[in-house]
Amino acid sequence: MSEKNTEELVEELKISPKIEHFIKKNQDEFKDPLYQYINKLLEERGLTKSDLVEKINSDDKHIYHILSGARNPSRKKLLSIARALELNLDETNYLLRYGGFGILYVRDIWDAVLIRAIEKNLNILETNHILEQLNLPLLNANPKDSAGND
Repeated sequence: MSEKNTEELVEELKISPKIEHFIKKNQDEFKDPLYQYINKLLEERGLTKSDLVEKINSDDKHIYHILSGARNPSRKKLLSIARALELNLDETNYLLRYGGFGILYVRDIWDAVLIRAIEKNLNILETNHILEQLNLPLLNANPKDSAGND
């Protein structure tokens, strides 16, 4: 079955006599939870959860909690995941929207650095080096080191 576009779904929802009927009829149209989508990305790239943790240079259990669905990532943590997965700009922005966050915005200095890092395919360490040179918050800084932002 092919995916319906958003306009088709909205029209169906408007004319559906009961929400339950609409949901049942369109069950395949609803997106997976964020953690399942991230796990699909890992699988597509042939990476394990421990590979991701290593690429993010994170020794905390936070990533495992995100990958199990026990916790939701912050925008910054989601961007760390995107860099570790080497997502391109479109894929990164899609992941941000999927997670309920705004896309990278070139008029924001921190976001501009991230866009540049994505375009140059820089890893997290290289990206953090640039952020540090510009006295900007690091991508995967420990929450205790960055005033509560992870």
